[in-house]
Amino acid sequence: MDLGLSGAAVVVNGGSKGMGRAAAEVMAREGARVAVLARNKGDLEETVEALVALGAREAVVLGADITDLNQVGAAFAEVRERWGALNVLVNAAGPVGIGIGRFADIDDAEWTATFDVGTLGAVRCVREALPLLRRAEWARIVNVSAHSTHRQSPELVAYTAAKSALTSLTKNLSVTLAPDGILVNTVSPGSFLSAGMKGYLENLPEERGIDPNDLNDAMRVIAEDFGHPAWLGRAGDPAEIGPVIAFVGSRINTYMTGADINVDGGSDF
Repeated sequence: MDLGLSGAAVVVNGGSKGMGRAAAEVMAREGARVAVLARNKGDLEETVEALVALGAREAVVLGADITDLNQVGAAFAEVRERWGALNVLVNAAGPVGIGIGRFADIDDAEWTATFDVGTLGAVRCVREALPLLRRAEWARIVNVSAHSTHRQSPELVAYTAAKSALTSLTKNLSVTLAPDGILVNTVSPGSFLSAGMKGYLENLPEERGIDPNDLNDAMRVIAEDFGHPAWLGRAGDPAEIGPVIAFVGSRINTYMTGADINVDGGSDF
C-alpha cells in the first residue's frame, strides 16, 4: 500500500529500537526522509544505516536526551535547517527500567523520572516540532501510549500514570491543532516484546527459564507478572505495530484524529 510518505519529512523520537524503530523502518520503505532521535549514538548510527538500506530517501541521526530541553531544541533546529518543515512526528520513547512496581515501592524520584521520559519528553518534542509541522502541506503527530491505560496493573502504577497523561495530552492536542489541519492520535500497544519488556525479561531470575527473545515466554511473564494475557497467546513483535504507527502518521490518514488505537493481541478492551 502506498501511504503517501514518499519524500515526507519524519522524526521518530525513540526510533533506534523496539516499536519506534519498527515504525521508522516502514516509513523508510515508503521512501520517507527519516530522522531518528535517541540518546545512544551507536544505536542511532546502526539504525540510520539500516533505514537507508531499506529505501529511506534520507536518514538522519538526532542525538538527544528528551529530558533535556536544550538538546531537544538543538535536534529540531537541525531538522529545520535540513528540511525546513516536518510532516510527521512520532513519539515512541518511553520509560525503560523505571516506573515498574507497586505504589508503595516507588518514591518521588522515580515518579518524577517516569513522567519526565514518559510524558514530558513528548511535550518537549511536540513544542519544538510544532512550527515545522505548521509549515508542512500536511502534518501528523503519533504518540505511542500503552494498553495498560485501559487495563490497569498494580505493578505498573507510575508507568501507566505517565502513559495516561500522554493519552490525555494527545486528545487535547487533537482539539487544539484541528484548526491547523494537524491530526494527532495515540497508538496503545499491549503485550509486546518491546525494548523495555526485553530488558525486564533479561533481569528475571534464571530459574524462571525465560528466553527474553521468545514471544511465548514473554507472554507468560506478561500474564503472570502484570495480569495482561492476550487472546492470541503470545506477545507481539514490534514489527507488527510498526505498520499501524506508520498508517496513523501517513498522508492517507485524512480524517482520524483524537483516536486511541489499541493493538493488544486480543482483550476485552
